[in-house]
Amino acid sequence: MIRDNETVLFTGDSITDCGRVREATGANDLSGLGLGYAKMAAAQLLADRPSAGLKLLNRGISGNRIVDLYARIKSDLINLNPNVVSILVGVNDTCHEFGGKNGVAVPKYERVYRDLLTETREALPGVRFVLCEPFLLRSGGVTEPMVEDIVKRHAVVKRLAQEFGAVFVPFQKVFDDAIRQAPPADWAADGVHPTPGGHMLMARAWLAAVGGAKGGS
Repeated sequence: MIRDNETVLFTGDSITDCGRVREATGANDLSGLGLGYAKMAAAQLLADRPSAGLKLLNRGISGNRIVDLYARIKSDLINLNPNVVSILVGVNDTCHEFGGKNGVAVPKYERVYRDLLTETREALPGVRFVLCEPFLLRSGGVTEPMVEDIVKRHAVVKRLAQEFGAVFVPFQKVFDDAIRQAPPADWAADGVHPTPGGHMLMARAWLAAVGGAKGGS
């Protein structure tokens, strides 16, 4: 999916942000890529395709919901002119509702998400999307009502991936498979934010979904 000399943008919430230095805005900047799956996937791409001229960017922001992502569509998406946009958003839309009544209802989540994709493609006709499934693990403060809510968002993201011809990354399934080998807390202690091992699972799944690190021209 990723061709030589292309720009790949990772965006979303804290899981993508993962401690990135906001002032480090250049492509392939170690501190600007954060500490999580986005950096791990980017590192694999850059190591396997050193002469490909790839540019990897991270614009995830901790706490973001879909409405926050949409609010910065120009500055942190369209204006960067990426060829590939990878989006992971949804867990805060769920958790902020249960924690502080400031989440985003599923119908609005779908509507705003669709607007984000539509307007991005209108501005960047050749852009390709990677839509990542939001996830929760039964650990920490995660409750069954929260899990039931995030499942509804799984369906939304799958539907949008089909509608926009996007690559779909099944992160929930990745973790559901992983907890057969180790408890949920080993992959995300609070049920939301992955451990280093959890981020590595995500990076591997992301690379597998887009076609792996090698190849492309």
